Amino acid sequence: MSESQITKKALALSIKKLMETIPLAKLTIREIVNNCGINRQTFYYHFKDKFDLVNWIYYSEAIESISDCKNYAHWTDGMYKTLVYFMNNKSFYTNAVNTPGQNGFDGYLFEKTYDLIMGVVNDISSNLNVTPTDKNFIADFYTHAFVGITIQWIKDSMKESPELMVDKLNDVVEGSMLGALTRFSNYHHQN
Repeated sequence: MSESQITKKALALSIKKLMETIPLAKLTIREIVNNCGINRQTFYYHFKDKFDLVNWIYYSEAIESISDCKNYAHWTDGMYKTLVYFMNNKSFYTNAVNTPGQNGFDGYLFEKTYDLIMGVVNDISSNLNVTPTDKNFIADFYTHAFVGITIQWIKDSMKESPELMVDKLNDVVEGSMLGALTRFSNYHHQN
């Protein structure tokens, strides 16, 4: 592991530990670096702010593990792995989603979920004549739904199991995404 990775992981462990008892909104860079013996300058060499660090944790711990789930056959696996990951890091992500901020975690979650869903949209529409604008619209729609449901689930203390959540999401998506893409494709053929 590179020195850079070791430093980032030390900062990640530090913020995770501190967020067990301190809200992210109240947490300072000084507290994060003092907790792990790294100086402020080194923090800013790796991350622009505390949200950047939170987002890096999500990317390095969750997103990399679902990079192979960007198609229709595997999107439920990606969703399931992500929800289990949130559950295994419950206090950290409950704290993260309850923290307002311009670089907040929910915006990052949206961006990464959009990438996953756009992969699924492209997979399903490969034989359809759907414009990039319409694909973006459909991916936006599903991303807003998924992120909204996921954030609500986290804020509600993750009462329902990841299995149940994925089953519900699958019941909604099954056929509806293909139906929407087909209607958009037919619309363009008629005009």
